[in-house]
Amino acid sequence: MRHTLPIAPQFYVTAPQACPYLDGRMERKLFTALQGDHAQRLNDTLSKQGFRRSQNVLYRPSCAECSACLSARIRVADFQPNRTQKKILRKNMHLRRNATSPWATEDQYQLFRRYLDTRHADGGMADMDIFEFAAMIEETPIRSRVIEYTRPAAEGERGRQLSAVSLTDVFDDGLSMVYSFYDPDLAGDSLGTYLILDHVDIAREAGLPYVYLGYWVPGSRKMGYKARFSALEIYKGGVWQDLGDPEDHTAELHPLSVDPIAEQVARIALPEARGHQE
Repeated sequence: MRHTLPIAPQFYVTAPQACPYLDGRMERKLFTALQGDHAQRLNDTLSKQGFRRSQNVLYRPSCAECSACLSARIRVADFQPNRTQKKILRKNMHLRRNATSPWATEDQYQLFRRYLDTRHADGGMADMDIFEFAAMIEETPIRSRVIEYTRPAAEGERGRQLSAVSLTDVFDDGLSMVYSFYDPDLAGDSLGTYLILDHVDIAREAGLPYVYLGYWVPGSRKMGYKARFSALEIYKGGVWQDLGDPEDHTAELHPLSVDPIAEQVARIALPEARGHQE
């Protein structure tokens, strides 16, 4: 007889801490370890339910009275760049893409530090040293890639110069942009938007239906740019749905907006382990 059992990870909840997206709120996360032989399947399955990877952990927001954070993904087949996005694509045609294994380099770290110091000097990663950076890039139990973007050398430079980097996971149904950063001196080139547009192209070429962008948060200026992409879906109420009008989604607090942790865990669909014969 063949028995098929679900993979049964343990879930935990973090202590509340200051929310990085909405002022005056507290953040709490539901998380589980991502390790072992079933890591890829667990990641694929939970990512479809609003989870996100950070090194060898999968998490999703589970705040006490707030459900503002909504996992977002682009439906590749239906995506059409708008006028501004077409200009961004043309402006960055000189960039060369190179996908590599998840291995950290000194050049990547130097670019990462410049990016943080210029744009996120007071963020949670501001004190990250080169060893922590290497762990972020390299500690991945699943199929991941580092995608580098280089530009031609300017006067006085030698060789192509690193302009942007994306740590990208490969799912069974798409690409997930885990973390990306770029040269702050090139902020006028809209490289953050360009990286997303290029990932849509990569996914299309690979026959993958989605590009996962992490969380969209109504009311957060930091996350507002994601709503500018067409064919955007959000995970809300346990299902993926079209974003529609961003103004239809609010970040209001309500004591009943989040189900108890036990109920949340009970509703998580888990991948099945391999069957065995008896």
